[in-house]
Amino acid sequence: MKRWPTIPLASLGPIADGDWILKENYTSGGVRLIQVGDVGVGEFIGKSSKYISPKRAEELQCFFLKEGDILISRMPDPLGRACIFPGLECPAITAVDVAIFRPDPNKVNPRMVNYFLNSKPWFDEVLRYATGTTRPRISRTRLEQLEVPVPPLAEQERLVKLLDEADELRKLRARADRRTAELIPALFYEMFGNPSTNPKGWPKGGLGDFCELNNGFPFKPTDWDGIGLPIIRIQNLNDRAKPFNSTSKVLPDKFLVRRGDILLSWSGTPGTSFGCFRWDGPTGWLNQHIFNVRLDPRLEGDFFIHSVNARLGELIAKAHGGVGLQHVTKGILNSVELLVPPLSLQKSFSNRVEDIRKLEADQAASRLRLEALFQSMLHRAFNGEL
Repeated sequence: MKRWPTIPLASLGPIADGDWILKENYTSGGVRLIQVGDVGVGEFIGKSSKYISPKRAEELQCFFLKEGDILISRMPDPLGRACIFPGLECPAITAVDVAIFRPDPNKVNPRMVNYFLNSKPWFDEVLRYATGTTRPRISRTRLEQLEVPVPPLAEQERLVKLLDEADELRKLRARADRRTAELIPALFYEMFGNPSTNPKGWPKGGLGDFCELNNGFPFKPTDWDGIGLPIIRIQNLNDRAKPFNSTSKVLPDKFLVRRGDILLSWSGTPGTSFGCFRWDGPTGWLNQHIFNVRLDPRLEGDFFIHSVNARLGELIAKAHGGVGLQHVTKGILNSVELLVPPLSLQKSFSNRVEDIRKLEADQAASRLRLEALFQSMLHRAFNGEL
């Protein structure tokens, strides 16, 4: 960022805080409440479904969004990620941890600044000024002060066109990845049918009849001393890029996780935390809220994993707890009915899954190359080298 002049973000347009909305204000419709989870890296996800009434929004003097506003997440992950608000059919506001930047089109191309707000230099700078250790945040006033590179408007238009073309390649790769991810569930249903209705008439049995569920250890933050083996938490199951905490504690062998073990997370946020996985990371200690599954020989591992994941909707519906954190009891899990097709058919499914996993690995490598290329283009664009 040496060639283009840099100026504070607030010099390019006003930045507003989101609104503090309590749960008792929620309604079934009206004004949409955009939340942190709706803000992706460079894209609007729009997955939440919280609303408040128009009357209450006016009483609280909420800040209403406009199409083209840039939403900036003040919470991880990554901290400071941003997206352009596409506009909705209903009025919308944001929760308190989403800041709203309204770029002045006479000073900056909104797409240009949005690209910068999703680049590594920006994320690094945001993290530098974040506060808090468990869940770092950045304040709106600090966001206003952070500087962004601003080429001349004509140059911004040229750069945006180049970056849009490169970004389209990333989107094509992501669409192909999503289609590949759908292959294994589709294969499961093709070979075994719907596990809830069992149209092929396979023998059935309770999950607890086929396995032993061993819960992880209740680690405390004071156990995280940065040395020893990694602690395997739910976040490490959902995103292999997430960092590990480590501990020098030595525990009984039942808490040790090795590559190839089957792990079942039974607590967390519905839609993001629950699920069954085969561990392919380093040897480590298992954290609480995750079961290490010890199968008996009647069920093959991949078949078991996808049998459980095919019933996740039913399990989540039976979960206990509050709006955010919920859990499925061991008793509920043990009572889940599993199909028991011939072991030879289960192994055939596993072999085909392995082929699909190889394809996914090739695609992941391609995705990493594309991402490295795109980040290189961003670096060059904001340093006046593109």
